[in-house]
Amino acid sequence: MTLWIFGYGSLIWRPGFAFEERCAAVAAGFERRLDQGSPDHRGTPERLGRVATLVAAPGARTGGVAYRIAEEQAATILEALDVREQGGYQRLELTVTLTAPVPSEVRAVTWVASPDNPFHLGPAPVAAMAAQIGAAVGPSGANREYALALDEALRALGFDDPHVTGVVTALRATGP
Repeated sequence: MTLWIFGYGSLIWRPGFAFEERCAAVAAGFERRLDQGSPDHRGTPERLGRVATLVAAPGARTGGVAYRIAEEQAATILEALDVREQGGYQRLELTVTLTAPVPSEVRAVTWVASPDNPFHLGPAPVAAMAAQIGAAVGPSGANREYALALDEALRALGFDDPHVTGVVTALRATGP
């Protein structure tokens, strides 16, 4: 069976695993939100960073990347990603549409942080999100770098995400 992994956050630009194919993809019925706290990558338990999760939203579409994984590596890669995404995320299977060369649907695995996890931060005013992101640093680096890289990766793929763009615009207004 073919395994596809859908990345909508740092997996877009830093997958950290071998793959056989990488395609731009869209998940229907979800919005990307910087509502999840990061205690282990872009923040610490004392100063959580803000990272992306998917939130159910009828009619919405979230752009990202789908990776096709070699069958013999699937179990090892899923195990590693379960560890990487342990800060409040749970594995979810969903349908995504590969956008090229011809649109086609595949089932893919991703990780989503639900609002009932201990690190969920929830929505906040854009300025407050930008301030929190600007101040947080974790073992994987500054939370600011994460937000800027996400915005850049989405633009490179041709995806418009008003939420990420709004937070990054506010973040840039606060300085370097």
